[in-house]
Amino acid sequence: MEIARRNEARTGKRWGIVVLLALGLMIAHADRTSMSAAFADYHFVREFGLTHVERGWLGSAIFWSYGLLQLPMGWLVDRYGVKWPYSICFLLWCLAAAATGVTTTLTGLILIRLLIGVAEAVAVPATYRYLANNFDETRKGTALGIYSIGGKMGPALGAPVAAWLIANSSWKAMFIVTGAAGLIWLVPWLLMLDNDFPGKAELAVAKRRAASVPLGNLLASPVVWGGLITNFCYSYFAFYCMTWMPAYLVEQRGLSLRQSGLYTFFSFAGIAVVAALAGWAADQLIARGRDAVVVRKAFIVAGFIGGTTVLLGAYTRSPQAALFWNIVSLSLLGLVTANNLALVKLTLIPKQAVGLNTGLQQVATSLAGGVSASLSGWLLHVGGDYTLPMLAIFVFLLLGATSTVVLLQRKWAPKVDASDMEARLNDDATIQTLTGVGMRNPDAAGTEP
Repeated sequence: MEIARRNEARTGKRWGIVVLLALGLMIAHADRTSMSAAFADYHFVREFGLTHVERGWLGSAIFWSYGLLQLPMGWLVDRYGVKWPYSICFLLWCLAAAATGVTTTLTGLILIRLLIGVAEAVAVPATYRYLANNFDETRKGTALGIYSIGGKMGPALGAPVAAWLIANSSWKAMFIVTGAAGLIWLVPWLLMLDNDFPGKAELAVAKRRAASVPLGNLLASPVVWGGLITNFCYSYFAFYCMTWMPAYLVEQRGLSLRQSGLYTFFSFAGIAVVAALAGWAADQLIARGRDAVVVRKAFIVAGFIGGTTVLLGAYTRSPQAALFWNIVSLSLLGLVTANNLALVKLTLIPKQAVGLNTGLQQVATSLAGGVSASLSGWLLHVGGDYTLPMLAIFVFLLLGATSTVVLLQRKWAPKVDASDMEARLNDDATIQTLTGVGMRNPDAAGTEP
């Protein structure tokens, strides 16, 4: 009975930490979305004299540094754990987000956004490292569904809150308040998460484990390349909405700044709800014996095809129809969210390479953010309205669906170096001897062969 109670307590704590990870992601995305609200503010645009192209540069800045640091952050958490790397980086990005409110030059704004991108780069690799260590295949979709809610509710809540702060105070106060408020998250994080910073023996084991799936093995896998494509295509649409949706609703559909924040909320709330339900539904099918790869691929393809309805909103003349398709298209993309994350970052990836692979996949995600923000600005400049930017989204979504069908196959998963198999088994015994605690959670299961 005592053992059962302890296991139940550990399980509850793991789900609590998943919620914290989701909240951390929500804060990160809210800090990104705050800039899109500023883009829709005439006073902000006039103060810095921003053109459409310069808004694209500023909107994309965070994604370039975010992408550049993904691989190093994946390497870091594979070796040095989750708690302290995440804590330090979280503190840094909240302070930088708040500092945006006292910046007076375009160059300064770009530098601050680059710094936020550097610090936020730890969030996703650290999360997948934690999930790989603590959740099996029948729980991954649900855990990722909960986690992905944070990424969607960040813009959903951040947009109307930022719009309200700007309307009632100023863009400067908005950045300071939204940046500083996130620091509250650090308190439960530091209290709840066990210290997983490794000792010398554990660090040696972690290094050997990570070395058993080198970067070359990942780059040789069609699954990894398929994941890069699907993550880019999914994120292109999502980051377009984070960066340009409020401006689109104000400039082309005639909404006020407050109304744009409200409709942005509905769009991202829709994708958050669908993502959570789709992850849970896939887990249920897998728990009943269905093949995990087939199930998750079916959800991903359906979500990409559903997202292409964004083009219906681009070509309609009715403002009401445009708003309807704006919400529906992004909501349907939620069918992709948790299942794509589980498939290309956990299910088809050897457990010891989760951090490194996640860092690699996040390069594609952040590249999509940079390309989406800047390319959409250029297409807006060339076309004069938002039709061309939405047509680009349509093309990328079809590419994502094709990549899912063709490349995401179990036979093409990254290989573990055979020479390291015996060494890894010995490492487990070594850690148990030195620490008295097994490295693996009995409920956790990765894709280690």
